[in-house]
Amino acid sequence: MTATTDDALLDPLFDRRFKGYPRTRPPMRRSEIGQAGWHVLAGDLPLPLAVIKREALEHNLAWMQARVRQWGIDLAPHGKTTMSPQLFRRQLDAGAWGLTFATVTQLAVGVAAGARRTLIANQVVNDEDLAGIQMLLREHADLRVVFLVDSQAQLALIEDWAGRHDESLPFEVMLEIGVEGGRTGCRTREEAIAVATALHRSPAVRLVGIECYEGLGATGETGPDTRYADALMDRVEAVARHCDAQGLFEGGEVIVSAGGSAIFDLVAGRLKPALKAGVRGILRSGCYVTHDHGFYKRMLRAVDQRLGCPCEDGGESLRAAMEVWAMVQSRPEPGLAILAVGKRDISFDLSLPVPIARAARGSLAPEAVPADWKITGLNDQHAYLRWDDAASPQAPVVGDRIGLGISHPCTTFDKWHWMPVVEQDYRVSDAVSMHF
Repeated sequence: MTATTDDALLDPLFDRRFKGYPRTRPPMRRSEIGQAGWHVLAGDLPLPLAVIKREALEHNLAWMQARVRQWGIDLAPHGKTTMSPQLFRRQLDAGAWGLTFATVTQLAVGVAAGARRTLIANQVVNDEDLAGIQMLLREHADLRVVFLVDSQAQLALIEDWAGRHDESLPFEVMLEIGVEGGRTGCRTREEAIAVATALHRSPAVRLVGIECYEGLGATGETGPDTRYADALMDRVEAVARHCDAQGLFEGGEVIVSAGGSAIFDLVAGRLKPALKAGVRGILRSGCYVTHDHGFYKRMLRAVDQRLGCPCEDGGESLRAAMEVWAMVQSRPEPGLAILAVGKRDISFDLSLPVPIARAARGSLAPEAVPADWKITGLNDQHAYLRWDDAASPQAPVVGDRIGLGISHPCTTFDKWHWMPVVEQDYRVSDAVSMHF
């Protein structure tokens, strides 16, 4: 994708104001970080520190692109996962059709990073956001923005805004199909068709597709997940066929989109229904980019079984690319170590972090940790590491560095303004910035 980008956004200046940046080093551009000679385990950067492992990152980018290519669909990864312009560029350069966002503020960051085909997988309802989309469209003649509509009440707000701005372009929108008890989206076929008909008649919008989000129903069990995804996609396809037959879609090809990061394989094959108009199927998974050691690792086991690929790290499947390293700061009682890392540094919304490695003070070589090590709780700045045998000779000591795997990358990314990208031996070779 060729686009004008914001060079300052892609090559920002880092300095000691950023958590994890060395206080004793001068400010440095992202493009200079790889030449600084830093090593995470040599003590060149303060802990706690979130890092991204380059080889796993590149593997994941290629893996997901190969999958969508095999399925005959496109990928517009969800940018809210990372909100990193550098990772956006990597995804686009790897072959992504475009990028997905949840808000207009996030969209603006993606556009500045060079995205020109964009989805907002959310309803846009307030005047400032509608004006913001129009401003971006005027500033970038090659920009496409498509957002979701699920009610005539939302359409009325869009029409009210457009009626007060004669120069506005029609907004491109997709009809959202939802599920009972879920988030947004039309709950019934009748409601969906009524909304689609109103969208087609409105001069303020152009109905260009239909979408859903299946992730909230994922369990990690193939039987229930397959039935859930099939029922949802059956509804999407039925409404799409009706809209196609009635000529409600505009713009040539119809976008059919779905895809969280948990059971994406179960919807991927349903994104190219046979319609009179051409169809572009778009998957929106985002967490694949770094994967994790917790929730998505567990969900991927079932995906791997369905796809027939191994789920071991280093195999053909996704690999955990993000780790958070922290120091043992206290051993206040037998069987307990306190790590200097907490809720302000690492995700905890789906499950607690997992100890995966340790490096003694002065060692550049991490080693595996005993199986009974576990994080049992987090405070704002502290983690509770416990193990079964209080007298174990393998117990951590003050000064040890502990590597933690995460569960749910989205809520670790948003706790940092930057992260170093590291090689397998934890040499720093690059960096990324985040803009939440």
